Amino acid sequence: MKKDFISITDLSAEEYEDILTLAARLKRQRYAGVPHPLLAGKTLAMLFEKASTRTRMSFDVGMYDLGGYALYLNARDTQLGRGETVADTARVMSRYVHGAIMRTYRHETITEFAKYASIPVINALSDKEHPCQIMADSLTLKEKFGELDGLKIAWIGDGNNVCNSLIMSSVQTGMEIAVGTPKGYEPDPDAVRFAKENGGKVTIYDDPVKAVTDAHAIYTDTWISMGEEDIKETKLKDFVGYQLDTALLNKAASDALVLHCLPAHRGEEITDEVIDSMQSGVWDQAENRLHAQKAILVRLMGQGH
Repeated sequence: MKKDFISITDLSAEEYEDILTLAARLKRQRYAGVPHPLLAGKTLAMLFEKASTRTRMSFDVGMYDLGGYALYLNARDTQLGRGETVADTARVMSRYVHGAIMRTYRHETITEFAKYASIPVINALSDKEHPCQIMADSLTLKEKFGELDGLKIAWIGDGNNVCNSLIMSSVQTGMEIAVGTPKGYEPDPDAVRFAKENGGKVTIYDDPVKAVTDAHAIYTDTWISMGEEDIKETKLKDFVGYQLDTALLNKAASDALVLHCLPAHRGEEITDEVIDSMQSGVWDQAENRLHAQKAILVRLMGQGH
């Protein structure tokens, strides 16, 4: 594998499958109470510019499960908040810890940190991508359907960072991604271009019904990302008709899985009836952040690193 996991494109198809296989094994071991201290003596720095529930907890608990230690730092805790350069911070942290995760506003902050760090760096969310989320989602889909190749996944709503990573994952997985989003909210053109140029299957619609027709899974996310509160009213108007409700779910395959990376704004992008339904995979998806990220940590920080 590459030194860092910053984009979903950093993985080959074989590495992608390997991480999912390892994640499934670590999940079984955790449920069976079998210790797996594969990162004993290793320390992970966790740098957060944004609030977090699932990312922070899953990496923290994951390092504990693996026998390592996780150190949480927000922007106010470090000299980054007082003007120290990203490069200098990366150089210093590389002398203390064995790996770092970053949850930042700007994707460039992570790429710059990784450039100057000698340790593995993991993107735990940026404005462009959320690759760890997509690995957890892939594990969830594999548990439900057995194989990823040939699945149709409909993304409904804002073409955001999670959507970008999902689109690019079509290259390694063989999944077909259908995006239903209002005009002006399409995913990053670079993500779409990458997928299409490398054999991925991606279609963009401005009609949610067309996107979900015959889909094996429907994925939605909040319409209002962190930092967008000032344009909330505009976005709520623009996304009328894109709510994942029972009527829209019924347009997909009869056993379609409902996905949402959380936190959910119930009554906006998704209804209570759908997120709490028997077709919801949302809670498995949230749990699988733990198992998928443990596999990523092991592959980047384990033996030989």
